[in-house]
Amino acid sequence: MEFLLIIVVALLAIIAVVVIFNFLGNRRARQAEADALRNRTYRPGDPFSSADDDSVYGDPRQLKPGDLVELRGETYAVRGTLRLTQDGYTWTENFLDTGLGTKAWISVEDDPDLEVVLWHELSGVVSEPGPDTVEVDGRRYHSEEAGNARFTSAGTTGVATSGRMAYHDYQAGEDRLSFEDYGSGWECARGELLTRADYRIFPSNPTDQTT
Repeated sequence: MEFLLIIVVALLAIIAVVVIFNFLGNRRARQAEADALRNRTYRPGDPFSSADDDSVYGDPRQLKPGDLVELRGETYAVRGTLRLTQDGYTWTENFLDTGLGTKAWISVEDDPDLEVVLWHELSGVVSEPGPDTVEVDGRRYHSEEAGNARFTSAGTTGVATSGRMAYHDYQAGEDRLSFEDYGSGWECARGELLTRADYRIFPSNPTDQTT
């Protein structure tokens, strides 16, 4: 009888030890989880950020003279870049050239999402900006925005190294029309909104992404 009692007491002691260890282990786990939650740093991020696309196609915000742009299978060199600023808002316009006679411009702005537009200059346009609507080549465009901006120029752009310019932008659906004056009269260009699949950027110096 005494032997049986000893066994029962021993079993109860073992059970008590196991319960205590489990309790302590669970307590430590809960404490570690609480500490991790307290120490976790919240890093807010834009769910519509284009960072992933930038890593694949290149960041058009960083375009500069000397970079290459592959546009729908055709390769252009960036010959010059205009940086424009109005009331703290900044955008860029980049002069592209294939070296084989094909020239174009790409404008880049965040408003608030990234917008990249391919521009081709138009000659012989008799319309001037100002009215709420203008008609060019049979297409009617509606006034979108107008103003004045400061600019700085790098590389070959055809304008001064710095100064002021005036602009008036029109729109017809996804098509764009822009009038710009850098001091020698209004020039007109037609624009086409680009998607990320339309272009790819090859920086002339990949380690230097500043402009």
